[in-house]
Amino acid sequence: MESHGMRVGALAWSSSLLSSGSRDKSILHHDIRAQEDYVSKLTGHKSEVCGLKWSYDNRQLASGGNDNRLFVWNPHSIQPVLKYTEHTAAVKAIAWSPHLHGLLASGGGTADRCIRFWNTTTNTHLSCMDTGSQVCNLVWSKNVNELVSTHGYSQNQIIVWRYPTMSKLATLTGHTYRVLYLAISPDGQTIVTGAGDETLRFWNVFPSPKSQSSDSLSCIGATSFVRSYIR
Repeated sequence: MESHGMRVGALAWSSSLLSSGSRDKSILHHDIRAQEDYVSKLTGHKSEVCGLKWSYDNRQLASGGNDNRLFVWNPHSIQPVLKYTEHTAAVKAIAWSPHLHGLLASGGGTADRCIRFWNTTTNTHLSCMDTGSQVCNLVWSKNVNELVSTHGYSQNQIIVWRYPTMSKLATLTGHTYRVLYLAISPDGQTIVTGAGDETLRFWNVFPSPKSQSSDSLSCIGATSFVRSYIR
C-alpha cells in the first residue's frame, strides 16, 4: 500500500479496514478488499498522527497527534466529530474500554504525563490522573475493569490501575529505557512490553475471565529476552 508522503507511525484495524496515521498529518483508510491504495482520507491534525485506535464496536476511531490533540471520528466522517485539546503534549496512548460504550482513555507525553478519560457519547471530560511520567501506551483488560499504562521519562515503569478509582494495583519495574510497546494476549491475562533497552518482558497481570479476581497480581512475574541486532 502506498499513498502517505511521510513515515507511518500508527495503525489500527477495523474488520477489513486498515487505518494509518502519518507524519504527513493525515489518516488514510485502506480497504484490503479494494484495489485502490486508500478509500478515504481524514484531515484535521496539525502535526504527526502518532496514535490510532478503533472502538470495540468499530463505530468510532480515536486519533492522537504531536499537536497535543485527541480527535474522534465516525466511519463516514472526513473531519473529526469530537475534538479534545486538554493534553499539553503528544497523544500517543489511546485505549477504548471494552466494558462501557464510549469510554475512552488517552495519555500525554513528557510535558503532560496525564491519563485522561472521556465519555464520547456525551462529549464529556470525565477525569484526569497525573502519572508522573510520559505515558507511552494504554491497554484495557477485557477480563476486569482495569487498565495498564507504560511510561517513559522519568521512571520507565508499567502501572496497573483499577478503574474508575484509579488506585494503583501494581507498579512493575525492570525496563531501563522508555516502554515503547505494549500488547495483551488473546486470553487477556498476559501483557508483553518492549522498551528502548532492547528487551521484551512478559507479565502475568490479569486474572482469567472465570476467576474475575485481582489476587493474581500477587504473583506477577517477568521474563526478559535480549534481542540481537540484525543490522
